[in-house]
Amino acid sequence: MFTPAITGTGVFTPPETITNDELVAAFNAYADRYNAEHAAEIAAGTLAAKDHSSSEFIFKASGIESRYVMDKTGVLDPARMYPQLRQRSDDEPGIMAEIALEACAKALAAAGREGSEVDLVICAASNMERAYPAVAIEIQKLLGASGFAFDMNVACSSATFGIQAAADMIRTGSVRCALVVNPEITSGHLEWRDRDCHFIFGDVCTATLIERREEAKAGGFEIRSTRCATEFSNNIRNNNGFLRRTRPDGLADRRDMQFMQEGRKVFKEVLPMVCAHILGHLAEAGLAPAALRRLWLHQANKTMNDFIGRKVLGRDPAPGEQPNILQEYANTSSAGSIIAFDRFSGDFAPGEIGLICSFGAGYSVGSVIVEKF
Repeated sequence: MFTPAITGTGVFTPPETITNDELVAAFNAYADRYNAEHAAEIAAGTLAAKDHSSSEFIFKASGIESRYVMDKTGVLDPARMYPQLRQRSDDEPGIMAEIALEACAKALAAAGREGSEVDLVICAASNMERAYPAVAIEIQKLLGASGFAFDMNVACSSATFGIQAAADMIRTGSVRCALVVNPEITSGHLEWRDRDCHFIFGDVCTATLIERREEAKAGGFEIRSTRCATEFSNNIRNNNGFLRRTRPDGLADRRDMQFMQEGRKVFKEVLPMVCAHILGHLAEAGLAPAALRRLWLHQANKTMNDFIGRKVLGRDPAPGEQPNILQEYANTSSAGSIIAFDRFSGDFAPGEIGLICSFGAGYSVGSVIVEKF
């Protein structure tokens, strides 16, 4: 048996940013346009008017101040309100594989590795740009990696589930060096015309290099333990898929083909599940919450993270114990906890322990206990 370790992480950040003020201006222009076009139905009571959004509402609801996107112009066009990305030929790298390369390059450099030394690539994300061939296999080819590759989707928990899968294979000796890659182009599945969710997501790609600690060239974090759990719920859902055209309304512009959630139910049901999961994981590992120097949590909502931090630690987290990056990045689905880990792990001393946790649709929750070496 071998000991799995995280020896490098990398983050690709898109060059374009949308602030709350910019987003609100575009949304409100769309709402005014919609209300004018449907004035008769609204007056008759057969259609509800679109309410304005506000930067104050967004920040209070989420803690988000801005987000990075692959295309700003399309999202902010009141007549469009979704990204406009160029058509690529089948002979070109897909956009997810393209953004993955930069994140992978940073993770490889941090670990002192080359792409050819990788023998497992897992592309773990909420949405894939195609069903097949697997995006992971395309990334594998572009990196010059060997071995095998596959895609997986556990929504916002995809990164931690991917880390567990890779760590288990390294532990048993079936692979030596793995990349878990999370290309999240969430702007493509977000309904930017919905006031209740138009502010939630942003685009990014993260990569985590996991290898045998016994062969690590640089320092890193030993993966002491992993734990994953799922419980089915419809409260976060997307109904798009290849069977769409088989249904009577298959060609309709259905709202549920994009991101859907029952926010209050999610908040009420997910938080107890996550807190119990983390505390149970720590108990299994023989660790008290006080042993943790830091929690790198899924970056969905500041209020949720603050609640989890208090519940797990039994007190208000001290500055730096439970860092948030969502004010800059917004919710980047599976990538959020990895961005937090990438940004806020460099100050660890050998022997210090932290926990990476992500949670979301499914419901799903995954946690990874790491120790600096």
